[in-house]
Amino acid sequence: MMLISLILGRLLSWTAIILLVILVSVGLLTRRAAAQPDSDPCRPIQFADSTFVVCTADLRKYEVRLFWRGPGGDVLGSFDRLKQMPEGSRVAFAMNAGMYHEDRSPVGLYVENGKELKAANTRNGPGNFHLKPNGIFYVKGRHAGVLETGVFLKRNIKPDFATQSGPMLVINGQIHPQFSEQSTSRKIRNGVGVKGQGTVVFAISEDPVTFSTFARLFRDELDCANALFLDGSVSSLYAPSLDRMDTLMPMGPIVGALRRRP
Repeated sequence: MMLISLILGRLLSWTAIILLVILVSVGLLTRRAAAQPDSDPCRPIQFADSTFVVCTADLRKYEVRLFWRGPGGDVLGSFDRLKQMPEGSRVAFAMNAGMYHEDRSPVGLYVENGKELKAANTRNGPGNFHLKPNGIFYVKGRHAGVLETGVFLKRNIKPDFATQSGPMLVINGQIHPQFSEQSTSRKIRNGVGVKGQGTVVFAISEDPVTFSTFARLFRDELDCANALFLDGSVSSLYAPSLDRMDTLMPMGPIVGALRRRP
């Protein structure tokens, strides 16, 4: 009887030790996972026989911000200079953020840190920006949106950050009416869409694509009811997780996703 009790005691002791080791390990893994930010917000995908890189920012984990000028007032113009900003170490990815003039000033509305630095552009004219409806991507707190320019202005939204570009790619689940599947105009393109109000989805094509294909990517693959074209040909991406930093040419406004501080 004493022998059985001794054996049972030892078994229970070993069981307790094993359970303790498991609980400690799970706790360490949980704390480590909580401490580590999402290290791979960008991923390559295939759609319609073309390759894209898609970068997703959950606004609970990331701050999506716009950058145009540095502390001295000069245009940043590159991802390398963005990295040198005080917030540079927190940048998970970045892209060019809309069309700009030769002096690299925004063509349309531009709001940074709640301050409107360029007014909305509602004029008619040539080029993609004026292929109406164009639109505005904005961030306010932990919410983001993409709206047609006229709708945005009517709602009198006071965003923390906003950039205007054009054309809209997807409007309330519908492809821009001017896009044709028979189009032969193919370019490297980048854009932004939203899922709900708290997730921002950026995409850049690796291959030259048409507007129609790019719009369908956002609607059919990325599940974005509204999406905005940012630019083409000059489209650039900074994605440390992919070991990528494009240096095609000097940029105007830049949009970056910053990991939130713990």
